[in-house]
Amino acid sequence: MVARNDFDQNIQMNLDQYLPVLLFILVGVAVGIVPQILGYILGPNRPDSAKNSPYECGFEAFEDARMKFDVRYYLVAILFILFDLEIAFLFPWAVSIKDIGMLGFFAMMEFVGILVIGFIYMWKKGALDWE
Repeated sequence: MVARNDFDQNIQMNLDQYLPVLLFILVGVAVGIVPQILGYILGPNRPDSAKNSPYECGFEAFEDARMKFDVRYYLVAILFILFDLEIAFLFPWAVSIKDIGMLGFFAMMEFVGILVIGFIYMWKKGALDWE
């Protein structure tokens, strides 16, 4: 039978492993909240009609803020993210071009070729046109 003291010591040792995680969480929360509280307390609070008015591109809003956006807006945003992420693959390739040899070079040229074909396809379909 395990003595009560040994059981408490095992629990204590297991909980000690979580102390760095707890400190990391507490510091992260403090870094996120303390500057906001300090800004609220120390910052000036002088509202006027211009500061309290809704801002939308320099003029008053003429429609509801919850109006539906055109699908083309989302399509262009998704295409930007897609091509931006694919271009990010070129940086490690460019850094290690001497180490990967000709096989790596042709593999990346195949990747770039597929990327260019996709870009041309989107261009011809009119996905990049903003009317």
